[in-house]
Amino acid sequence: MIKQQLTTRLDLECGGRLENARIVFHTSGSRTGKVIWICHALTANSDPEDWWPEMVGPGKTIDTEKNRVICVNMLGSAYGSEGPARENPATGKPWMLDFPDVTIRDTVQAFELVRKHLGIQKIDLLIGSSNGGFDAIEWAVMQPDLFTRCLFLCTAPRISPFLGATVEAQRMALEADPTFREARSLDGGREGLKCARAQALISYRCFKGYGLTQAEADPDTLFAGRVASYERYQGEKLVRRNFDAYSYYCLCNALDSHNVGRGRGGVQKALQGIKARVTVVAVDSDLIFPPAESREWASWIPGAQYVEITSNFGHDGFLLETAKLSALIL
Repeated sequence: MIKQQLTTRLDLECGGRLENARIVFHTSGSRTGKVIWICHALTANSDPEDWWPEMVGPGKTIDTEKNRVICVNMLGSAYGSEGPARENPATGKPWMLDFPDVTIRDTVQAFELVRKHLGIQKIDLLIGSSNGGFDAIEWAVMQPDLFTRCLFLCTAPRISPFLGATVEAQRMALEADPTFREARSLDGGREGLKCARAQALISYRCFKGYGLTQAEADPDTLFAGRVASYERYQGEKLVRRNFDAYSYYCLCNALDSHNVGRGRGGVQKALQGIKARVTVVAVDSDLIFPPAESREWASWIPGAQYVEITSNFGHDGFLLETAKLSALIL
């Protein structure tokens, strides 16, 4: 995948404007074959070969040599697109907490600008997972004639109270770190970010998955510490990936904005306007996007197929159950 960028003006849904917003994206070298657009999840980047290596790449299910594959880094991310880690032109320093509120629809607007920049008139397959699915569903509603097929993985057309609660708990973890509000540098809030990431991981996995991978080897252990070590490791891992607390906070706020029914007569009416051939995929152990919810809203999309896959790893099944997902894409 080849990294590129576009600098453009963005008018934001909440008001205000980013005059010289940078949008980072990756494209495959191929200009032929199907156009496949991938929308990444919360802390991923615009290179799907990096975070979905079993699925994307030369000779893989999503073959980057045979297809034109595109992925855009969402607004607010720490990985290049305009967000808190980028320079505020008014101060010459990172935006941090001064970065304006952005919404899912703002990110989709950025996608549209990249699409036009690349001269793409039709997208054969749109794939969105988790909050990347938020972007994908919003785009399919906004531009119903643009897509031939859509694959919505472990996602929803509107943020639920349960997901909103987990997001707020993560924001509280960031705010509890006194260095976060000081905003003296992008290093602020690091300890809070580690805690937020550890909290998030609990909702990404499930009871059985933790039992399979983090149970104590010694049945007579006095204090169970393996899973505690794992949680701390996951927090450290995100920080080592150069993800900053301010970008994480911004992305959490953007999640709260997700509602494809806003201004469109409600979610059901909005989904009924999708024209693409849609497959909605749920994971049976997903705590964030439970199958019952996915099955219901899938029925509101004309002709949509609902598929439920089995996994021991909860929401993260969309990353780990690659063989089952490949069968749906091929």
